[in-house]
Amino acid sequence: MSKLRIAAISFLNPAPLLYHFEHAPDSERLSSRYDIHYTLPSQCAAELASGEADLGLIPIAALPNIPGVVAVPGCTIASLEAVRSIQLIVRPGLRLEDIRTLATDSASRSSAAYVRILLQHFYGNTPQVHEEDANLAHMLSTSDAALLIGDHALLALEEHNRQHHFPDHTWIDVAKLWRKHTQLPWVAAVWAVRTEALARTGITATQLTRDLQQSRDAGLEHIENLVAEWTPRLPLLPETIRTYLTDNIHYLLDYDCITAVHRFFHLAEKTGVLPAYKFQLLDEVK
Repeated sequence: MSKLRIAAISFLNPAPLLYHFEHAPDSERLSSRYDIHYTLPSQCAAELASGEADLGLIPIAALPNIPGVVAVPGCTIASLEAVRSIQLIVRPGLRLEDIRTLATDSASRSSAAYVRILLQHFYGNTPQVHEEDANLAHMLSTSDAALLIGDHALLALEEHNRQHHFPDHTWIDVAKLWRKHTQLPWVAAVWAVRTEALARTGITATQLTRDLQQSRDAGLEHIENLVAEWTPRLPLLPETIRTYLTDNIHYLLDYDCITAVHRFFHLAEKTGVLPAYKFQLLDEVK
């Protein structure tokens, strides 16, 4: 049997989900079943769509465009309030309803869809949207607002808070804005699997779900290890990384998160941001 090919995100936020895949002795055990590599969120989805990957930690906004995949129960990257790593920065003097041009981080998929949904449904605004590399100064030189995600957003927010970077601009936490309007969690990504790949690799749905959930649980039990590992990689204080992994990010795909995903796809279809899509979990597949 061949291994299940995994495309994972090379950001800080999925670190707890990947704990067993990256730490011995469990990494050695899992390497007999899984082959993992790292890329951007948008590229995870592209590899899953093309068949280069069998399992991907992908933005939920990518799901409607990838036939034959379903979400694996249990794990997610979400936020119950402020996420900090998804920032919408608006030029001085502009309200959300005034934005006419929006530059989005080229690594983004779900976050860009969330912003478009929020602006259109709750503010009656449909700005022109284009992708750019994650360079805040350049993005704001071409557009009324910029959307940064992941580590780029964390670093920019840290610089803003410490050194008053772009102090006259309005900094908006997208997860917090979503919560304000829907009273639901903000859900960014889920593990999604090609169902046909399970038969090819001999991995059962139960085993896959168990492996991923056990990896998540181990990561949450070893947050201090992750803080120590990531502090040299990012110019962030250890307490910032710790707070991010424990307070800002929510890793359990629970009832409220599933409800939020359904709400996201309902509004995405209503606003025309995404085509109609029925969110489905692996354990619901017959």
